[in-house]
Amino acid sequence: MMRYATIRFPHSFASIATRAARVSLVALALMVPVVEAQTQEEIDPWEGYNRWMFDFNGDTDRWIIRPLAKGYDAIMPEFGRVGVNNFFSNFYDFNGALNALLQGRIEQAVSNSFRVVANSTIGLFGLFDVASMADIPRYETDFGHTLSIWGVPRGNFLVLPIIGPSTVRSSFGASIDAYISPSRQMMNDEAYWGLRAFNVLDIRASLLDAEEIMTGDRYVFFRDAYLQSRAALEAGGQVKDNFSEFDSDWDEEEF
Repeated sequence: MMRYATIRFPHSFASIATRAARVSLVALALMVPVVEAQTQEEIDPWEGYNRWMFDFNGDTDRWIIRPLAKGYDAIMPEFGRVGVNNFFSNFYDFNGALNALLQGRIEQAVSNSFRVVANSTIGLFGLFDVASMADIPRYETDFGHTLSIWGVPRGNFLVLPIIGPSTVRSSFGASIDAYISPSRQMMNDEAYWGLRAFNVLDIRASLLDAEEIMTGDRYVFFRDAYLQSRAALEAGGQVKDNFSEFDSDWDEEEF
């Protein structure tokens, strides 16, 4: 059984957009569970490796990613960051439409398809989120969610290099999402990985303000928040994620 303690994040907490990178960060907007009646081995049997990789990611972030993100945050105006976030969100909507079809959710697939068409044309390749302005709902999903609907077991919790918290099922799903993403199909390797690096930088910059509320064992915080966010997504089929819009009301993410 799990009992949940709600965490409220500051109004200034900014956008989280990937899905492959975003998958580890969307969790921070949700509830952190207090786990009861489960041993540590049941929750996290690979904890030794996971903590080692978590520390490696932390060192990489501290010395490379975070300084770059601070520079990006300092020079990129807000309207530019909104455009960048909308651009990547358009890719997620495309993948969401495909996954909705695989899940047999035709209405959601149609809705996300309308979002992609509207934002890719009127919204100038996704830089402007005209679909949200027109109240076209976004269906948040990924291939990991699709696999859960198909009955594929979750597998153990797993910390991935750079990307961070995941599970065996979600990491496989993220790799499929990355492969079918329009960015992967339309670009050569150099352009694709450059775009991915920029996406990670944008995501990391959005988390700078959130660091103030992270106390205690950071590994446990990220692990439990991630697992709860995935449970909410896979149980309800949709998680509200207002982090994808910098100008939202902040009520609260491969590809």
